[in-house]
Amino acid sequence: FDTAAAVSLSLRCKNLQRLKFPAAGSADAIVSLQARELREISGDFCRDITDAALSVIAARHEMLESIHLGPDPCERISSDAIKALAYCCPRLRRLWMSGVKEANGDAINALAKHCRQLMELGFVESDNIDEVALGNLSSLKFLSVAGTRNLKWGSVALVWSRLPQLVGLDVSRTDVNLSAITRFLSLSRNLKVLIALNCPVFEGEVDRNTMHNNKGRILLTLFSDIVKGVASLFADNLESVTDVFQHWKEIRNGDKNLDEVVVWIEWAISHSLLRIAENNLKEFDDFWLTQGAAVLLSLLQSSQEEVQERAATAVATFVVIDDEDATVHCQRAEAILCGDGIRMLLNLARSFQEVLQSEAAKAIANLSIDSKVAKAVAESGGIDILANLAKSTNRLVAEEAAGGLWNLSVGDEHKVAIAEAGGVKALVDLIFKWPPSSTDVLLERATGALANLGADEKCSMEVALAGGIHALVMLARTCKFEGVQEQAARALANLAAHGDSNSNNAAIGQEAGALEALVQLTYSQNEGVRQEAAGALWNLSFDDKNREAISAVGGVEALV
Repeated sequence: FDTAAAVSLSLRCKNLQRLKFPAAGSADAIVSLQARELREISGDFCRDITDAALSVIAARHEMLESIHLGPDPCERISSDAIKALAYCCPRLRRLWMSGVKEANGDAINALAKHCRQLMELGFVESDNIDEVALGNLSSLKFLSVAGTRNLKWGSVALVWSRLPQLVGLDVSRTDVNLSAITRFLSLSRNLKVLIALNCPVFEGEVDRNTMHNNKGRILLTLFSDIVKGVASLFADNLESVTDVFQHWKEIRNGDKNLDEVVVWIEWAISHSLLRIAENNLKEFDDFWLTQGAAVLLSLLQSSQEEVQERAATAVATFVVIDDEDATVHCQRAEAILCGDGIRMLLNLARSFQEVLQSEAAKAIANLSIDSKVAKAVAESGGIDILANLAKSTNRLVAEEAAGGLWNLSVGDEHKVAIAEAGGVKALVDLIFKWPPSSTDVLLERATGALANLGADEKCSMEVALAGGIHALVMLARTCKFEGVQEQAARALANLAAHGDSNSNNAAIGQEAGALEALVQLTYSQNEGVRQEAAGALWNLSFDDKNREAISAVGGVEALV
């Protein structure tokens, strides 16, 4: 999505009200849409969005009511852009920004003066926020400063406790202390929910047995029962509630205020759980197994797409304990499996929203490293879903789907099923469809899956019929990314290993440049590339013609 695309779409965007854009470059294009009726914008990768770009967006879209920029940090956005939003968008009701450089008193006071309907504000993971000025936002119902640093909690507790409309406050992942938490709970007139997930100072000071009764107010922490805490807002029988957010959707009684509270809780918790998962600290093992996984499963069924997306990303992240060795935490994977998480993730993968497809496929791929989960994915129709996603025109979706097929193809019992689902052709087509990029993760995953499939005699023939030999040789000859080189060489080695039962061995030798490319790879600086290339040449040498050709291109010397 760029300026040229925006101009071409502008005639159809007159009444557009909601827009989600994927990157900073897209922000510059928003103005060209001429969507003067925009009410809501949401941007994912905002690291390069500038004050100037955001100010122009605000000036051209005075009807804006909701702005969400994150979770990537908005490092180039400062108080100047926040003031521009305040002046230009008086209807603003929701503003959520991650990692802004600063939000000074002038900017926050401008919001207080001009945005009289502002009910939800999030300055998360920021360094310099004028906490006293936040006390002037008398219309605020929900405030999040999760992950924000350098807050003076002594003054914060007194000032924010006086906010007359404040219902929900999120101080997760900060250095908030017990004194401030106690003041919030005792002094805030209308506060219903205080979220304090992963607050080490507070957790070190508090007597956990004394923080359960808070005069009808809910304190959500890593050591409290989050499900029961949220359920106490609307459920009479807490013991019967296990999937709290799903239960809320089923019994919604038209209470608009309660709906707002639960929607905000979903939003805030999903963000903090994702950040906790990304840190991947061993100290959270008990939390994930006792309640964290269950909360993520509940969030996967949220009515908010952004919450579902973050929950899926968190599942994909927290289950992996070692990226390098592709090691998963078996107990965490089993918790997702036993909680019906595979069905939920596959449902998200069927979504029309590409970002949900991508994150769900990523979670399925990572979980499938565990053999029990892989079996469940296959039995639930996951192979067909991933094979279809591998055909996506969205590179990220195709990349995650290829990763899922790679992990599933490790198991011999899934190889034929992948071929029957059209997975082989989809993987080969990926190689021709997507040109090499700066990392070529997609190509590594596609070739890795083909390498696994090539180890099966029947599947190896499918790879050849789909044009896989030509595709793999092309990568071995031209791709400079070592991960792709290694997997392409391994795939050719596996395809060549069935010389007694099919003609792939001879076919590889006859492919222009194949043997020369493999010989060149034996001189690679990467040990894995050298070994796989040598293995491929060894297997190919069992064919008489190949053996002569390998010798002619210097293969004997390379292997000695």
